[in-house]
Amino acid sequence: MKDKKYTVVTYGCQMNEHDSEKISWILEKMGYAPTDDIEDSDLIIYNTCLVRENAELKVYGKLGALKELKRRKPETILGICGCMMQRKDIRDIILKKYRHVDLIFGTNNINKLPELINTYYQTGGTVVDIVDDIHHIDENISANRKFTYKAFVNIMYGCNNFCTYCIVPYTRGREKSREPEHIIDEIEKLASNGCKEVTLLGQNVNSYGRTLDRSYNFSNLLRDVNKISGIERIRFMTSHPKDLSDELICAMAECENVCEHLHLPVQSGSNRILKAMNRNYTKEGYLTLVDKIRKAVPNIALTTDIIVGFPGETEDDVKETLDLVQKAKYDSAFTFLYSVREGTKAAEMKEQIPDNIKHERFQKLLDTLYPIFYDNNLKYKDKIVEVLVEEVSKTDGSMLTGRTRTNKLIHFKGNNDLVGNFVKVKVTNPKTFTLEGELI
Repeated sequence: MKDKKYTVVTYGCQMNEHDSEKISWILEKMGYAPTDDIEDSDLIIYNTCLVRENAELKVYGKLGALKELKRRKPETILGICGCMMQRKDIRDIILKKYRHVDLIFGTNNINKLPELINTYYQTGGTVVDIVDDIHHIDENISANRKFTYKAFVNIMYGCNNFCTYCIVPYTRGREKSREPEHIIDEIEKLASNGCKEVTLLGQNVNSYGRTLDRSYNFSNLLRDVNKISGIERIRFMTSHPKDLSDELICAMAECENVCEHLHLPVQSGSNRILKAMNRNYTKEGYLTLVDKIRKAVPNIALTTDIIVGFPGETEDDVKETLDLVQKAKYDSAFTFLYSVREGTKAAEMKEQIPDNIKHERFQKLLDTLYPIFYDNNLKYKDKIVEVLVEEVSKTDGSMLTGRTRTNKLIHFKGNNDLVGNFVKVKVTNPKTFTLEGELI
């Protein structure tokens, strides 16, 4: 009998990427070997996202295309997991229209994958297993890391914020923090295996520790991770503005391994829209935070998320957002056209904005943001920056790509044996979204 092979296809955020690393680890413990060739795969798993409609539609398209493969190779196991599967209405669509799917599981029971596969082999019928909330964090699951020199580390799961546009609390459950000892142990093991950079992950890392049975918060965790030998860079996301405390800002300034980059989603510059979004801060409060963090960490790069076209948004609301953007002077931003997510409060709101108006406003936002991005990057001209080399260019084997401590993407010529190492690069050509440079 030939060795069994698997393929995992991932949609969505860093949390989903790390979940897929865990799925890969579990499958290889079961004796499966990885392959990128779906035709040659014995087990195909789609790890899905529900934040944007586009990702959802892609999954339906892929599942439809696999119907013929399943007909030719009925022994192939087809699984789908992740955020989409936490929604009953979507599971019902899968069960009705995509009957060739064999495994359906969610975000909170990846640890049960071996059991689900065995159940399928025993019954031959579609196996559905969904857990709505995490009551116990399984610390026995490791991960097949994509890189040796950098890694994602979950510090918490779920979310308690219930922003009215967001489906995440419904797909990932309520907030639950990992014990700090388990996080520290995981990072120490990563460091011993050559990892130099960790990104601490949570839907709202600033609220880390609230479910622990002791007084221990995110600033405490940052200080403890900062002490781990071998870890030279610490990143984290995502931060909610309402929970960005002075204590945390102080920890960021004092911990030498915490990178000078903060992703602080604002979503809107209008207080009226922020209230409708249930964001629990104001434009003025947000800009005060920006001032505080810039005083504490003068060279920090600030990035954000902004939604255009939220229900009820007016031209005046858009002006408020553009005004905030000009004052915050972001280094980069993830910008989104509001899309209806069934099951959220915003989906039920009146005054949904027509698509043509959304696109007009979106363009205004980009026209405001892009010159700011360029001006910020222009400040790097002729400066020498420390870069962690991440990969060789897919289009030019002589070009390397890496990131600065401020999370700027930079391209430069170099040998592929530099991947995974820190190098010094002189910035020669700042662009709107990236930097170009030369090795020193």
